Amino acid sequence: MQKNINGVTFRKMILASASILEENKEYVNSLNVFPVPDGDTGTNMSLTLKSACTEVSTCPNNELDCLANAFSKGALKGARGNSGVILSQIIKGFCSVLNSTSEIDTKIMAKAFDKGAEVAYSAVTKPKEGTILTVIRVMAEQALKLSKKITDMDEFFSKVLQEGELILQQTPEMLPVLKKAGVVDAGGRGLLIIFTGFYRVISDDETLEIAFEKDLINAENFEQFHINLNNLEDIEFAYCTEYMVIQMKKKTTEADIDKMREKLMQIGDSVICIGDLSLVKVHVHTNEPNLALGYALELGEINNLKIDNMVEQNRQLKSQQNSQVELKEYGMVSVAAGSGLNAIMKDLGIDEVIQGGQTMNPSVDDIARAVNKVNAKNIFVFPNNKNIILAAEQAKNLTTKAITVIPTKSIPEGISAALNFNEDCSLEDNIVTMLKSLETVFTGSITYAVRNTNIDGFDLKEGDIIGLNSKAILSKGDKVSEVAQNLIEKMMTDEFVNITLFYGQDVKEEDALSLGEKLEKIYPNHEVTVLQGNQPVYYYIISLE
Repeated sequence: MQKNINGVTFRKMILASASILEENKEYVNSLNVFPVPDGDTGTNMSLTLKSACTEVSTCPNNELDCLANAFSKGALKGARGNSGVILSQIIKGFCSVLNSTSEIDTKIMAKAFDKGAEVAYSAVTKPKEGTILTVIRVMAEQALKLSKKITDMDEFFSKVLQEGELILQQTPEMLPVLKKAGVVDAGGRGLLIIFTGFYRVISDDETLEIAFEKDLINAENFEQFHINLNNLEDIEFAYCTEYMVIQMKKKTTEADIDKMREKLMQIGDSVICIGDLSLVKVHVHTNEPNLALGYALELGEINNLKIDNMVEQNRQLKSQQNSQVELKEYGMVSVAAGSGLNAIMKDLGIDEVIQGGQTMNPSVDDIARAVNKVNAKNIFVFPNNKNIILAAEQAKNLTTKAITVIPTKSIPEGISAALNFNEDCSLEDNIVTMLKSLETVFTGSITYAVRNTNIDGFDLKEGDIIGLNSKAILSKGDKVSEVAQNLIEKMMTDEFVNITLFYGQDVKEEDALSLGEKLEKIYPNHEVTVLQGNQPVYYYIISLE
C-alpha cells in the first residue's frame, strides 16, 4: 500500500506519461472528428509533454517544488494547438499545488486535480462540455470525494481513472459532432493516457518501459537553453558542456547512469542526463568540464562533444543589448506555411512569419520567440488558424513584449487584418479596424479526406477531394478544380466582389490560372486573383470578400 509520493516517484510519473502518450499519439489523432489532415491532437499533446519532460530533466534535484515548476514551465513552452495549450494549463494548476509540499498524499493529489481543472477552464474563453475540460473536471470532482475516505494512492488513482473513462464515453452525448462521427473526445482520451502513465508508476507496473524516443535526445533538435536579454546576470558556471555517451561498457548499468546524473548535479547546474544503455544525452553548466567528461568515460565512449564558454557569450549578448536600436511603435507577427504565403506576408509588412498551420501548429514558445525578434513596442499576432489562437494568447506569459492577438482563423483573415493596419493610428483604433475587417472575409479551402466517414451529408472515402468553409464540408468530387468551383458557387452571395485563389504546392500554375479564367467567365462582375501560396495540405485556400 502506497500512501505518499515523493519527488523520485513523481519524476518517473512524468516521464512515464510522456512515453505512453508518444506510443499512442496516432491513436489519439485518429479520433479527430473532421476528416481532413489536421488530426494532430495526439501529436500536439505529445510534443507538449516532451517539452515538459525536457525541462524536468534539467532539475538539479528531486525536490517536488523544483520538479513541479519545471514540469509546468516546460509544458507551457512546448504547448501546441488548443489541446496542447489546455494540457499545459491543467499541468500548471496541478503543479501549483504540488510545488508547496515535500510529499503527495491522496488529499494533496485531489487538490492538484481540482486546481488543474480550475486553471484549464479559466484559460478558455468559451469552455465546451464534452471535451478534455469535462474529463479533467469530473476526475477532479471524483478525486475530492475519494480523498476523504481513501489513503491508498493505488486505489485512489484507479478509481479516478475509472470515473474519467466513464465520462469520456459520455462525451459523444454532450457534443453532437462527436456522436455523428462515432468517436469520443480526442483530447479527453489523450489526458486519460497521460494519467494512466502516472498510475502505472504508482502501481509499479513492470510492463511499462519508461523511455524517450531517440529524436528527443538528438543533439540537432535540442534548443531548450536560452539567455534572457532583459535579465543578463553574471554566470556562476562558465562552460556549457554537452555530449552523448555511446558504446557502453559491458559492466555499465542503468544505476550507473543515475549515479552520473547525481555527480553532475554536484559540479554544476542545468543538468540533463537522459537515455538508456544504448545512448545517454548529457548537458551540464559547470566550471569543471574535465570532470563531466571523466564521468562519461567511466560508462562508455563520448560522442558529439560541444563545450561553449558562456562567459564570453554573455559579454557578446550584453554588447548587443547595449547597441539596440530604438523600438518602433508597432510590429506584426503572422503564422503561415508555404513560400508563396510567406512572401505575401512579408510584402504586407509582417516582421516575422512563423512556419506553421494545419498539421504543424507552432508552440507557445515558437510564437514568443518570434515576438521577441520584433523590434517594436506593440506587436500584433495573427494566428491564422483557430487551433493556434490559444497558443498565441499564452505566449504573453513568455515575453515582456506587449502582444495583441487578433484572432484570425485563416490566411485570408490574416491578410485582411494586415492590410487594414495603419501605423499612424492608435493601438485601440488599429484593433477595432482589424477586428472589423475580419467580418468581411469568408474563407473556403480544398483538401482531401484522410479516412472513410459520413459527415455533413457526404459519404466520404479516403482520398476524396473535399471543399469546406469554416463550418462544414460543402462539396466533394474527384477533380480539384471542379470541387473548388462548386464550393465557390455554394459560398457566393451578392455581397462579394473579390475572389482570391491561393494555390498550394500540389497544384500546377497552369491549372490554377485555368481555374481563374473559368471563374472570370462565371463571375464577370467580380475581381478574380490567382496567387501562389505553395501551402501544404490545401490545394486551394479561397478568399471571398
